[in-house]
Amino acid sequence: MQIPLVNSVASWFLKKRFHQIDLFLKYPYDVQNELLVNLLEGAKNTELGLKYDFKSIESYREFANRVPVSTYEMYEELIDRSLKGEQNIFWPKPIKWFAKSSGTTNSKSKFIPVSGASLENCHYAAGKDLLCMYLNNNPESELFNGKNLRLGGSKELYEENGAVFGDLSAILIDNMPFWAEFSSTPSNKISLMSNWEAKMRAIVEETRNENVTSLAGVPSWMLVLLNTVLETTGHSNVLDLWPNLEVYFHGGVSFMPYEREYKKIIPSTSFKYYETYNASEGFFAIQDRNHSDELMLMLDYGIFYEFIPMETYGTKNQKVIPLYEVQKGKNYAMIITTNAGLWRYQIGDTVRFTCIDPYRIVVTGRTKHFINVFGEELIIENTDKALKIVAKKIGCEVRDYTVAPIFMEGKEKGAHEWLIEFKKPPKDLRYFTELLDNALKALNSDYEAKRYNNTTLNIPKVRIARAELFHDWLKAKNQLGGQHKVPRLSNSRLFIDALLKLS
Repeated sequence: MQIPLVNSVASWFLKKRFHQIDLFLKYPYDVQNELLVNLLEGAKNTELGLKYDFKSIESYREFANRVPVSTYEMYEELIDRSLKGEQNIFWPKPIKWFAKSSGTTNSKSKFIPVSGASLENCHYAAGKDLLCMYLNNNPESELFNGKNLRLGGSKELYEENGAVFGDLSAILIDNMPFWAEFSSTPSNKISLMSNWEAKMRAIVEETRNENVTSLAGVPSWMLVLLNTVLETTGHSNVLDLWPNLEVYFHGGVSFMPYEREYKKIIPSTSFKYYETYNASEGFFAIQDRNHSDELMLMLDYGIFYEFIPMETYGTKNQKVIPLYEVQKGKNYAMIITTNAGLWRYQIGDTVRFTCIDPYRIVVTGRTKHFINVFGEELIIENTDKALKIVAKKIGCEVRDYTVAPIFMEGKEKGAHEWLIEFKKPPKDLRYFTELLDNALKALNSDYEAKRYNNTTLNIPKVRIARAELFHDWLKAKNQLGGQHKVPRLSNSRLFIDALLKLS
């Protein structure tokens, strides 16, 4: 297929789609309210719809007062019944697909419903929009002259009672439209292999002679793949093998800790990085500009958004607000109502609005992955940025890390314990620790206050992890690949103690 033809088709779709995007940019509240009305109307005769009398709800306030904010634990019994074949519980159309995710804060697997509507109107719609945004910003692109190297999770799909479950990436690949399959590599067979290490080898063999023009996948695992490619082929950088490579579409984990490594193995100032924000529960936001770390919140994917200001999260005064009440610069926990039957569902992520016209966000962390044992309110955005600042200053390279509290004991103050796996360790660990502490103080005033004169917190304790420790921990838990990762921050010592035991 020739580039001009593909780009002209994309251009036609782009113009049509940009008209729709323009609608939610100009009328965000109307678009969101209409979406909520349609979701309620569609599900009014479901079990939940009858329980909360969806058909009589006439306003957002009625909806918020009548339908409780929910968690997976509150949904678990309903989802278990749906997995066994019951229908019309929380969504009117049959739910065939369930994205299985082993939440790191809970040892039990979660099964997130994926409806036909969420596949087509959310996940795949977002994929098309992402390409459109990119092509609009880069009209000279030759993206379609080659293939997209995709890297999904390592779990196969399983069927039971008519329900199919597995990694979201496996579900997406299994149902992928022909146009996406045509331009992707490796093959479905290799993409869905369950043995992660064997899959790495197979991907290298299948793609080394392809004309790869784009990459798509989670940064941590894509980096493993690219390093494997370089080791196998003997090339010094990725562009030696794939000279037409022009963009990496990434999401799932923060890109910040991996950015320097990518720029070393893809040494090009014209190479683009495009971030997405998606999860098993839906596709939420897309980077819509070159060289930006902000993501546009997509308001017409069948998802109605609400937010909890983090200063009220988990308190008796917890407040839930609609999109039109959010403020720029504030941190929020995100609540979603979706076209897969999740109603006022806490997804567990925190976001900060960088702009409210249009609505643009950055993902700042997880509601359960932070440290606030001593009132320091440390979030992943703080720790990622602090490490980036220090690494740039002294030339070290961080591969992975986790942080946990050292609890107060007797007269001894508390502290944070860092376990860091370096690709290139610092020459002076004490100096590294001092710089890290100072960077955190500059980024987080609550942390600075608790560290002032060692009032509550002592200086962090930094340990260097052995090579491959984080990889081995995930391997032992059968969690290699996909969006699995060791939690960055925790209010308990559960993860760090397990890692230290394995160290």
